[in-house]
Amino acid sequence: MSDTMFSVLPLYQANLNATERTVVNQGGTSSGKTYSIMQVLFVLGMMKERKVITVVGQDVPNLKKGAYRDAKTILDGSPLLQTWWPYINEGERIIRCVNGSIMEFSSFKDAQDAKSGKRDYLFINEANGIPYEVYWQLAIRTRLRVFIDYNPTARFWCHDEVIGREGVKLLISDHRKNYFLSDEEHDRIEGIEDQELWKVYARGLTGMIAGLVLTNWDIVDVIPPREEWKMSCYGLDFGFTNDPSALEHVVEAHGDLWIDEKLYSTNLTNPDIARKAYDQGLTRDDMIVADCAEPKSIRELQAQGLWVSPSPKGADSIISGLDILRRYRLHVTRRSIGIIANLRAYKWDKDRDGNLTNKPEDANNHGIDAVRYVALAKLAQRREARGIRRRN
Repeated sequence: MSDTMFSVLPLYQANLNATERTVVNQGGTSSGKTYSIMQVLFVLGMMKERKVITVVGQDVPNLKKGAYRDAKTILDGSPLLQTWWPYINEGERIIRCVNGSIMEFSSFKDAQDAKSGKRDYLFINEANGIPYEVYWQLAIRTRLRVFIDYNPTARFWCHDEVIGREGVKLLISDHRKNYFLSDEEHDRIEGIEDQELWKVYARGLTGMIAGLVLTNWDIVDVIPPREEWKMSCYGLDFGFTNDPSALEHVVEAHGDLWIDEKLYSTNLTNPDIARKAYDQGLTRDDMIVADCAEPKSIRELQAQGLWVSPSPKGADSIISGLDILRRYRLHVTRRSIGIIANLRAYKWDKDRDGNLTNKPEDANNHGIDAVRYVALAKLAQRREARGIRRRN
């Protein structure tokens, strides 16, 4: 069917012929992954009547510059395809097939928003810009097949939660098999001088964001059993409309720190935080170290019966707390999606010349700040005590 509609790459055939429920396209720049998946979706919508295809992007501007633009380019280049898909609603970004199938292009602000609607096929475009909980809500409401694509600039939820699972096919592509590129385009990609960027964009291999503050962490399923804990404490960072409140359980065991997220959400009042803390199993005997810059919130939580103490103050408290955390191996539970997202994006700030400084950016840090409060309150004191004993 495709030979009479449009020219295709081997990546198109690999996606079309995949039998797995989830097909992950990890690729470098200009590998043709988004274009090939869009071609596949047109064909799948034609093969059976009344299929619903949802293409999801980080936001509408990204969709218009990416998958939606590719879809219209594919249509414009194929008179046969135009007879099958003649109806386009630009306002709602919906393309309709004569057999009743539809292709809709959408973005979702959060997991709650993603709960609406079901579909037969799902395409998550540039997945590393979309939260895992949004993907999960969409995927669980997809009947037949899920396609995912991204440039692997750094490890993210797809590597931890999707790839390697049963029913998942991974396709890694790069520009070398995109026969529609000019020699000049191939040479420009191959000529990327930065080795980390070359690995990502010329070979489609997973890179690492430069300048991350914390790299000494991994993902685990559970924390050790209680009898193995040497220290247990909770850290709390307050937020509200634009910033999430984060409640992180920090355990010291086997010489490492183990982190299990209990709360990571916006628009929570202090009574909401107290209620959710109790729902997560906290008791009046569980110590919580909270941001000392919020004394009123701390008093309100204390009035709810929680044991809440302010975090230690100090001009260098951020650097001191991070320095403590960097001395440990951090094991973060798989369900702790808020702080995992923080750890993947929390970077050192840059000066006006683009050089890294010794000060972290004030962003992507709410879960990390909560853990840092625990480090300052519980672990700094222990290290100081050890130092006193050694000097004596």
